[in-house]
Amino acid sequence: MVSMEVTDEMFKCMEVGLAFRDYNGRISSMDFHSKATNYLVTACDDESIRLYDIQNAVCLKTINSKKYGVELVCFTENPTYVLHSSKNGWDDSLRLLSLGLLRVQGRPAVSYDDQGLVFAIAYGGYIRMFDARNFEKGPFDIFSVGNDDSEANVIKFSSDGRRLLLTTKAGRVHVLDSFHGNNIATYNVKPVVSNSTLEASFSPDGNHIISGSGDGSVYAWNVRSGKVARWGSTDSEPPLIRWAPGSLMFLTASSELSCWVPDLSKLGSFTVSK
Repeated sequence: MVSMEVTDEMFKCMEVGLAFRDYNGRISSMDFHSKATNYLVTACDDESIRLYDIQNAVCLKTINSKKYGVELVCFTENPTYVLHSSKNGWDDSLRLLSLGLLRVQGRPAVSYDDQGLVFAIAYGGYIRMFDARNFEKGPFDIFSVGNDDSEANVIKFSSDGRRLLLTTKAGRVHVLDSFHGNNIATYNVKPVVSNSTLEASFSPDGNHIISGSGDGSVYAWNVRSGKVARWGSTDSEPPLIRWAPGSLMFLTASSELSCWVPDLSKLGSFTVSK
């Protein structure tokens, strides 16, 4: 597998290389499969679920959920099955597409590490760490997020499991050490004033972060040195945002799905590694 080192200069020359504009509403959720990383699934408030092969830039399938609607969607271990939540105001179920349902309460932010051994739950200004094999015993550690007790939106582990990324409705993007809980960095964007979600994502090496903003903008930061890029938007809500696993590409989703790739003609030099 050939990969390229992520640098500040590369972020500065990112631009949209491909966009899927056939949505009839706003994209509310998207997820990459953990193993078949070329597969992306999206949910839209036009009541559709769409499966993409991002590597080959094609939409493989569109499935409608007209009765229940769809708000959040994620892959199961099998890339042909997805779990999704309803968006109809009266059904609080999770559905394994056409095969069953799970009932949950509350809306904390939750994430597993890449090994599937530890998961983190964020709410009320704290992050609670659980051992997936003994979660019934309660959290083995609890980290404070300082004075930010606003609603948690998204929590994620870096690919090596050493860092945690947490966004909150107040417009803060926190980076913490996942072993000790100490704050590495906090970045500020425009707060979320609607029912949208402030999303952010680690680059594959964990050294850069891309994030949405309450004003629709997209930001990129170097975890060590700070901001390296900002892209404005005419949208008024934060976009969904994901880094494509193992790839020099990130995606943003609002009323369209945009794939961001570096314009190599703008780079004086770059490093390729095998």
